[in-house]
Amino acid sequence: MTVWLVDFLNKIFPENANNNYSGNRIALWALILFLALMTWRSAIHMFFEPFGLHEIANIVVLAGDPDPMPLIYRFFSIWGFAQLIFCIACWIAIIKYRSFIPLMYLFWIFEWGLRVIYYPFFGRGGDVINDYNTAGTPGFYMAPYILILLTIFFVLSLRRAN
Repeated sequence: MTVWLVDFLNKIFPENANNNYSGNRIALWALILFLALMTWRSAIHMFFEPFGLHEIANIVVLAGDPDPMPLIYRFFSIWGFAQLIFCIACWIAIIKYRSFIPLMYLFWIFEWGLRVIYYPFFGRGGDVINDYNTAGTPGFYMAPYILILLTIFFVLSLRRAN
């Protein structure tokens, strides 16, 4: 392997898990702010399912007998819980294992990058709005911009601070 590839992999997968972060401090603070927003988002999805589902994700209320919404709210809450677990892992990295910050950025890039690919190309016929929602989600509209910012901060997290 070439030297730059070994160096790159060592920055993403450090030999020792420790609190020594050698990347740019702007990338550290950007991750903290981004993670605060993602933790808030996760809590909304987990604890305030109707608000998160209808007011933010723009999903319409489905009618039926029996009422399908309690089951849908539970699944939405579980999704919020999964997001929260991911956020907790990132908070642990920030607090105790900062050497993993580039890896945390890479995980977020994968998540938001998949949104950029999935929603327009593999969604229901590529439609943002369909029978089940009134508008696209903030995650759909913001994904390209967030992906660009995450990529910039990922690169900054790999660079040695001056």
